[in-house]
Amino acid sequence: MSRLYSITKTFVPSREAGAELELVIATPPGAGRFPAMVFNHGSTGRGLNEAVFRRTISPAVVAGYFAQRGWMTIFPQRRGRGKSGGVYGEGLAPEGGYSCHSAIALAGFERAVEDIDDVMTYLPALAGVDMTRLAIGGVSRGGILAIAFAGMRPGLFRAAVNFNGGWLGQACPGYETLNPHLFRRGATAGVSTLWLHGSNDPYYSIAHCVKNHAQFLEAGGLGQFVALRAGHGLMFKPALWAAHMDEYLDAQVPF
Repeated sequence: MSRLYSITKTFVPSREAGAELELVIATPPGAGRFPAMVFNHGSTGRGLNEAVFRRTISPAVVAGYFAQRGWMTIFPQRRGRGKSGGVYGEGLAPEGGYSCHSAIALAGFERAVEDIDDVMTYLPALAGVDMTRLAIGGVSRGGILAIAFAGMRPGLFRAAVNFNGGWLGQACPGYETLNPHLFRRGATAGVSTLWLHGSNDPYYSIAHCVKNHAQFLEAGGLGQFVALRAGHGLMFKPALWAAHMDEYLDAQVPF
């Protein structure tokens, strides 16, 4: 898989003083400008292990899939994650771990949006990116962030992909309110989206995800929901989703 692309890293300015953001960039062979997927990581389990915060996330399965299509993949590491500066603050409780309090969780989401805004401000200066053929995607918290951000910044992306997305898991009482609220923010994207969900996800049940998608459509969103026989690790099983992704990208971002 690694022979399909080269990996480089760079750091881009953050709005927080002294907190640059790490970008991992997977570039396919060739010259010119490439269509690009900005792919967003998820959370860190229960949010209790600070060593996990500092793991840079750039899944080879995602980079390899897009490289085979001649795409660049950009993996932002949000503040406090990977080698990015700043403190990780996406909805953590004062006593540690992720908070179920909706206001704290929502503030963490808004912080994530700030980081992606800072990445997108830098992107035109990144060599090799075709700014007319951009897609955004992500997994888990990164999945809901991708859908919502595409709607919050309409006209920026031609595609948005969600793997097993959600912000609050089912252990939190407010998940049935906050998650659809955030997904509805994506309804103004003006492009079709692709939702790929595992039917046995312990964090976001398929019934909950179907409801999220229905509310997204009712708010004016566009896109297809695909339930596949997998769990929260669906992203690591491209044999299940690659054909769906191929069809979607061929329609949304043709060469």
